[in-house]
Amino acid sequence: MNWQAVLTSMLPEHLLLAGIVLLIVLDLVSDRPRGALAVAFVAVAAAAVAALTLALDGYMAAPFAGQFSVNPPTLIAKAIVLALVLPVLLLSRDDFADLRFHLLLLSSLYGVCLMLSADSFLTLFLGLELMSLPVYVLVLFAFQRPDSPEAALKYLVLGGAATATFLMGVSLLYGGTGSLALTAFGRALGSSNAMAQAAVVLIVVAFFLKAAIVPFHAWAPDAYEGASVPVTAYMATVIKAGVLLAAARLFATTPVGRPMADMLAILPLASMIWGNLAAIKQTSFRRMIAYSSIAHAGYLFFAFLGAGAGRLQAVLFYLIAYGGMNLLAFASLPRNGDDVAGDRITSLKGLYGRRPFAALMLGLSMLSLAGIPPLPGFVAKFLIFKNVIAAGYTAYAVLGLVASYLGIYFYLRVIQYAFMGEATTEAGQQRRLALSASVICLVPAVLLAVFPGWFIERL
Repeated sequence: MNWQAVLTSMLPEHLLLAGIVLLIVLDLVSDRPRGALAVAFVAVAAAAVAALTLALDGYMAAPFAGQFSVNPPTLIAKAIVLALVLPVLLLSRDDFADLRFHLLLLSSLYGVCLMLSADSFLTLFLGLELMSLPVYVLVLFAFQRPDSPEAALKYLVLGGAATATFLMGVSLLYGGTGSLALTAFGRALGSSNAMAQAAVVLIVVAFFLKAAIVPFHAWAPDAYEGASVPVTAYMATVIKAGVLLAAARLFATTPVGRPMADMLAILPLASMIWGNLAAIKQTSFRRMIAYSSIAHAGYLFFAFLGAGAGRLQAVLFYLIAYGGMNLLAFASLPRNGDDVAGDRITSLKGLYGRRPFAALMLGLSMLSLAGIPPLPGFVAKFLIFKNVIAAGYTAYAVLGLVASYLGIYFYLRVIQYAFMGEATTEAGQQRRLALSASVICLVPAVLLAVFPGWFIERL
């Protein structure tokens, strides 16, 4: 074993592990440890810089052949996911006083990074569970409403169902192909073997469950609403990104034919329609974002209908645009002591009169998520539908485009409350770290809107 290759290729993971160890040491040496946020932030930032540096150097290695490997696209994906966590950490200061949150978050993030480098279903399963298990606990952390335990339980049960479905699919895949390598999934896609076909369907369904695709979406609205703001932001962005990038690693550049293409189109299309329609009647902001997330998961799975390297490129760009704008929306929300009242969309009435910057950032994020040009969300959707049409699925692309227009109303409703409504209650404060998180999200959003071609060429 080449230990230098192990240390270099797993440098982002090692830095996260170093942060976890430091947090444990802090907990052991002090009854009231301080600096947990700083340790977690530095560990994640260092891991993101390490991943980006290795990607720019064109680094490629397979320290554990057949199990774990890295290359520039993989490292760029890790850098994106790690960067999305930085605003989440800044938002967490007022919700989590102890370091257990940071320990669980870094542990989950370690699983995401491991999953993105997986070459076998063994490593993929390990990363998937490391990513998921801490989040079940995070939903309960700092809960401020009585329905949080129910939300965590629903998430745990349906997450367990996804795990069981995934393992059943992997076992059938091994029986049908005799291999646990991720490349076996690509071979099974075009196989006429009934066992291999059943395996592909079960594995895809497991990813649908994790990503909250209709009709496997029931956990998302309750979990998003029951969790605190930083945890909801983490689930809506990083967990979603991890699941979609792992699915992109499964499909790689393998062309998708029928009937799998129909499955990858019809259920995501149903997610777009139901997610956008159900979001219209929501009174809770986090619940509205949950249904928005269901719709956006549909757009992302549509990308797998495309072919070649453009598939991963479209997914990466979409995750940057979608994740950044979601985090910007959460960072812009004024916070107060009453979580239930503060989560109501009506609490945003008159926000512009009291906090102009927060209202402007919230409006920008809503317009981008709605796909209004020239914002990054529009470019991201354009890439998805362009690839779908190029692959020959024009009818699905048209239906998806029509479904995307259903979401414009509820995004504009948030803007209407923030800019046109009169305040009924005093808005909570937008704290300094939340402002920093807004800036971290705003800068790449502006760059993506002004120079989308430059970023697309380098993904």
